[in-house]
Amino acid sequence: MEIKGLPIPKNEAERLVALQSYNIIDSGEERDFDAIASIASAICHTPISLITFIDEKRQWFKSHIGTTLTENFRDLSFCTHTIAGTDDILVIPNAMNDARFADNPVVTDANVTFYAGVPLINDGGFALGTLCVMDQKPHDFTDEQISALKALAKQVVDKIELRKKVYELEKTNQELKNANVLIQKFASMAAHDLKNPLSSIKLTSQALRLRQEITQHEGCLRLVNLNIAASDNMLELIEEMMAYSKNPLLLLEKRQEFKVNISIDKVLKLLVIPDHINISLPDAEHTINFSLIAFEQILMNLVSNAVRYNDKKNSIIKIHFRDEPDCYELSVEDNGIGIPSKYLDKIFDNNFTLDAKDQFGKQGSGIGLSTVKDLLYLLNSTITVKSILGLGSTFVVKLKK
Repeated sequence: MEIKGLPIPKNEAERLVALQSYNIIDSGEERDFDAIASIASAICHTPISLITFIDEKRQWFKSHIGTTLTENFRDLSFCTHTIAGTDDILVIPNAMNDARFADNPVVTDANVTFYAGVPLINDGGFALGTLCVMDQKPHDFTDEQISALKALAKQVVDKIELRKKVYELEKTNQELKNANVLIQKFASMAAHDLKNPLSSIKLTSQALRLRQEITQHEGCLRLVNLNIAASDNMLELIEEMMAYSKNPLLLLEKRQEFKVNISIDKVLKLLVIPDHINISLPDAEHTINFSLIAFEQILMNLVSNAVRYNDKKNSIIKIHFRDEPDCYELSVEDNGIGIPSKYLDKIFDNNFTLDAKDQFGKQGSGIGLSTVKDLLYLLNSTITVKSILGLGSTFVVKLKK
């Protein structure tokens, strides 16, 4: 393969992916790298030494001793030949006598004559860049200098590998912090949601006791079954929360196949839904692979809000689901009070609440939608809302496959 007549590695695409994983291009100067470059310049008796990394179009200098330049065009770079070659060092005693470089602007304009470069080869065998030295006059290069330059290049590779591991560790630590914060918010939201089945148990228990005392009606059996079902669902939710509290990352990593409508029906049984509210489910059944607890908690929050903030005598909530090529699209549509347009960008902010009480006379906590958005972010998913004040709202969740 060629770039403007210059050779490139046969594994160029994989090499570029490997280079990107180090997050080192445009990362700024670091003393440890400058120290290695300075030693290389001193040992090789050259005024210029560079630690370079080569991406698709340019050669970027992590360290640049003896020059103020910080990058070069890849097609003008001596190092392009170094990383594409099979040798462990490229030495050019006099570039003016080398047909590959005699008309290169680096030679004709900058007067660079001598070059020696060692490829920086990572553990995967990819040449990411070079440690090189240059001068404006020809040089003889001794075996001792060659050995020293190779040893220093190995030090550079060790530095970038260590730097990558530190970066990955910091990233993992940050992800753990984010997950722990999310779990705290998630637990608060779940605790709030548990009030619904508890309220259901309390109400049905009171009704059961009253009917037993007055009529001994057979409908008491149905109420008992409702109590048992609500209790089972609540206990299952508590068990799930206990498991996720021990390992927060399970919330994001544990995917399983489940049927959407069965999951929706389970969520609805956990909520207190007044008789005047009609809820419709998706017409077709879908089997998806996703985090079940995340799906149910997101749905529970959206449906609960749709129930609470609906002021219509004939309240309608429609749950839609579509299986798209790259995502699952879940939407909850209602004909409730709606949201003022000026608040549409704020309702997902932490602790933000609208100045409105729900149909049960309670003020929102501002925890739910914020937690839903944070959870979806960690799942590489999104939530958006459309609303008309007085007519209703539609929340659309796109779950990344």
